[in-house]
Amino acid sequence: MEVCSQLPVLPLDRLVPKHVLSRRGAISFSSSSSLFGAPDPRQLSQRRGAISYDSSDQTALYIRMLACLGPLAGAADSAPERRVHRLLSFQRYLHSSRLLRGPAQQIPLHLLDEDYTGQARCMLDKVGSWNFDIFLFDKFTNGNSLITLTFHLLNQYGLVELFQLDVVKLWRFLVMVQEDYHSHNPYHNGVHAADVTQAMYCYMREPVLSKYLTSCDLLIGLLAAVTHDLGHPGVNQPFLIKTDHYLATLYKNTSVLENHHWKSAVGLLRETELLSHLPAEDSLNMERQLGSLILATDISQQNEYLSRFRTHLDQDDLCLSHAHHRHFILQMALKCADICNPCRPWELSKQWSEKVTEEFFHQGDIEKKHNLEVSPLCDRDKNTMGDIQIGFMSYVVEPLFSEWARFSDTRLSQTMLGHLGLNKASWGSLQLGQRQTSGPEEPAEPGGSGDPGVTTASGGTGPKDIPQGNRGS
Repeated sequence: MEVCSQLPVLPLDRLVPKHVLSRRGAISFSSSSSLFGAPDPRQLSQRRGAISYDSSDQTALYIRMLACLGPLAGAADSAPERRVHRLLSFQRYLHSSRLLRGPAQQIPLHLLDEDYTGQARCMLDKVGSWNFDIFLFDKFTNGNSLITLTFHLLNQYGLVELFQLDVVKLWRFLVMVQEDYHSHNPYHNGVHAADVTQAMYCYMREPVLSKYLTSCDLLIGLLAAVTHDLGHPGVNQPFLIKTDHYLATLYKNTSVLENHHWKSAVGLLRETELLSHLPAEDSLNMERQLGSLILATDISQQNEYLSRFRTHLDQDDLCLSHAHHRHFILQMALKCADICNPCRPWELSKQWSEKVTEEFFHQGDIEKKHNLEVSPLCDRDKNTMGDIQIGFMSYVVEPLFSEWARFSDTRLSQTMLGHLGLNKASWGSLQLGQRQTSGPEEPAEPGGSGDPGVTTASGGTGPKDIPQGNRGS
């Protein structure tokens, strides 16, 4: 897939300009003048060749010919007559965008990037698998997992055509969304958003839900997953409040981060005019629904949503033919997707645990540096990764996914609960092994949690530092 971004026409025998060389990437070109603004997005795949280059050199490193280039044979002589439209390939466009902020990522220059693209395409064939490795997919897409995955899912559901979304506007929106996820955050970054989006897709495919979802539900559900942590600063709400951050003041210390994510998403929707062709009332209603889903991810409201969910299940009064009940289930689905890492296979779950712990400890280091009270779970001298994960699984994840399994008693739900139990036991074993290796320390507090399942899984650790308000995603 190409991005319709028309570049100045230059003779092909000229050196690549310095201002272009400052952006590491590849230029794709085509002999078709109808590509730009073509009504059929499939025409965008009619690429004829590409030039890969590196900012450390002043000449093109490699020219890749994909087909017969009749019009390009005499490009130097016939350039005025034969305008050649150059398109930035999607994978390279994102790294050369003027919107990119922060230090450039050290990504290898793949001369034959079609190899990675092909492997990413193969992975997308199994995008509904719970074992989907988002880290590997992110490598195959050169760090563009969120954009690639989202566009694929929107196309797969037929939402681009159904809502008549402008392809160029959609690409621009997705590019800006990915860029607004701070890549320097160990956890709350674009890869996390892509992982949540893939999980949300799995949940929306569940039979009990999929047969009732409307096209609007699908679009809002995917957009909410994509933008649910947009612009996350890498610190939690208490940190913003005690440092008098302007966001805390703006949103009056209430769901500060979630309001920020929602308003940022709305801002990008309006800036790119992605929904501007829809009736004003419809677009405003979609923005409100988007906000309702994102605000539901506020972990401090976990007990309220869980209690309401449990009541509906006890009374068996959920009627998904009603819009407000469908919307509530989408809220619960997004909440599950947001904290589903402990329910992934161990190889994936452990990576996420390491990343979220790193982000917690980084916040704690900042608080120590500025003589602030260190937030719970953020002190690397007092907390361990195992204790943090076991407490979070026991008090937040397990209650939520147990109720979700009651709502949707499927193989996926049982698989998630199975991984959750195994992962909790694995962390318990690791904790026990570390204590035996390091020798006797201060005695652990027996029965430190109110969950009877914690003692066995955690090896007797007392998760007294795990409040229910902990934001673990």
